[in-house]
Amino acid sequence: MLPWKRVLRSLTALLLTAAVATIPTATARAADAPSTGWNNYSCKPSAAHPRPVVLVHGTFANSVDNWLAFAPYLKNRGYCVFSLDYGQLPGVPFFNGLGPIDKSAEQLKAYVDKVLAATGTAEADLVGHSQGGMMPRYYLKFLGGAAKVNAFVGIAPSNHGTTLNSLTQLLDYFPGAGDLLSANTPALADQVAGSAFLTKLNEGGDTVPGVRYTVLATKYDEVVTPYRSQFLSGSNVRNVLLQDLCPLDLSEHAAIGLLDRIAFHEVANALDPARATPTTCASAFN
Repeated sequence: MLPWKRVLRSLTALLLTAAVATIPTATARAADAPSTGWNNYSCKPSAAHPRPVVLVHGTFANSVDNWLAFAPYLKNRGYCVFSLDYGQLPGVPFFNGLGPIDKSAEQLKAYVDKVLAATGTAEADLVGHSQGGMMPRYYLKFLGGAAKVNAFVGIAPSNHGTTLNSLTQLLDYFPGAGDLLSANTPALADQVAGSAFLTKLNEGGDTVPGVRYTVLATKYDEVVTPYRSQFLSGSNVRNVLLQDLCPLDLSEHAAIGLLDRIAFHEVANALDPARATPTTCASAFN
């Protein structure tokens, strides 16, 4: 039998391989984002869309590749759109969202302040995928973000952690494995169901007053499991199952955030509820 350290390294390698397979190959393209119409700091929000939208990528992702489809989708609908990189680890290029999540929330706080100053607005809207759909809740709850955010949309968020279909329970059989995971990729350890980070985050309620929350999940999610753990409780929450909008939609964890226009349409509804239109299977063609 392989020593537990080798097993854990194999699991990490598998996760990295999966990230490469499901996210377009990352290149040094962050500087190209303005040419696509987002991360344009001269953009001024319109009367129709008075708040900038900040996009928050997921684990193993980055500010460009996670949003190659969705950022232009919003930009073409008249939004000022921005995206940040966070959770970088030394010596690990392109794959972000790996550092301690509380520190990543501090990076988000600084970035939102930068966007608000550039756009001359008092509030922003946030949209995040996977870890990016959960991490901002720390910013809202503990770092003063509630005063600067109007709406927060989480796409397949790890709000209450994940068992990775119970794979993370295997850590209990390898003494010290959890410590090694935490030391090498803190964000993964923070997202294990029952972690100290998630216990603190969800203590005393899932939400804070003054922010509208929307959670969009897919029943085919194979990463944040069980998928209903993504949903939040609170009077200011709307939880949406993608298959209730379109039973034919087979998107799993990556696809719902990267390329699913049915999900994109529902996010747009959450950002602008006054102009919302029904989300159906036909929304894939809008």
